[in-house]
Amino acid sequence: MARITPFKAGYCTHIACMAMRGAGFKVCQFPARAWLIEVDGYRWLWDTGYADYFKQYTQTGIFKLYQKTTPVYLNKGESLKEQFITLGIDLASIQNVIISHFHGDHIAGLKDFTHSHFICSQQGWKTLKPLRGFFALKQGFVPDLIPDDFEQRVSFVEHFEICQLAPELAPFTQGYILPNSKEQVILVPLPGHAVGHIGAFILTDKGWTLLASDAAWVKENYQDLRKPSRFAQLIMADSRAFENTLNQLHQLSYHPDVTIYLSHEGEE
Repeated sequence: MARITPFKAGYCTHIACMAMRGAGFKVCQFPARAWLIEVDGYRWLWDTGYADYFKQYTQTGIFKLYQKTTPVYLNKGESLKEQFITLGIDLASIQNVIISHFHGDHIAGLKDFTHSHFICSQQGWKTLKPLRGFFALKQGFVPDLIPDDFEQRVSFVEHFEICQLAPELAPFTQGYILPNSKEQVILVPLPGHAVGHIGAFILTDKGWTLLASDAAWVKENYQDLRKPSRFAQLIMADSRAFENTLNQLHQLSYHPDVTIYLSHEGEE
């Protein structure tokens, strides 16, 4: 079965009520999480969290607003590159980096993985690729975080084999089989938060796990259907689709053998 290992690569801060209405104005930490997925010696990295490139490319110009609105904290040794080196994980052993979506806290470390191929939504990439300046910022996208040879190394989820999902994953019914995963990793669209936003169902020894990325920010969003602030919904790609995805997660959460992980849960 597949094995997943969680990592945290920095965090940003925001007031709690941005993530959930009625949560108050306490400033909370939202960790930038990533996961190492392994199946029979094959390795994928799910997102990258923050890296020093984020600070480098948001110091000047309009992208400085990104850093101002969501202050980022990344201590020495906390980037995934540094953590992997400390743990003795060869960066070249990461065959693919899967990009759940193109917000800065999910792609800031892409340039560290010079030997890896990339996997993402074609819809997401084609929509964001031409954007610059304000239009990129509005989508939470920092173009300079993308490696120069990205298009020579990318594969698109939409080109993968489609399969029917196990009944216990209802209301989700279809997904895309991740190549080389022996059908133990199935990628699924989770629309709303960002263009081309995806998640992954992973079959482990403990059952199915869903890496739901930013389909919700805190568990209460989908468990109790407590929505993020209206301001947060204004900057989503599609707020109606986001609510529909929350409803799907809500139904999925009733399955006792399915675990849901979010990219930013576990505020400190």
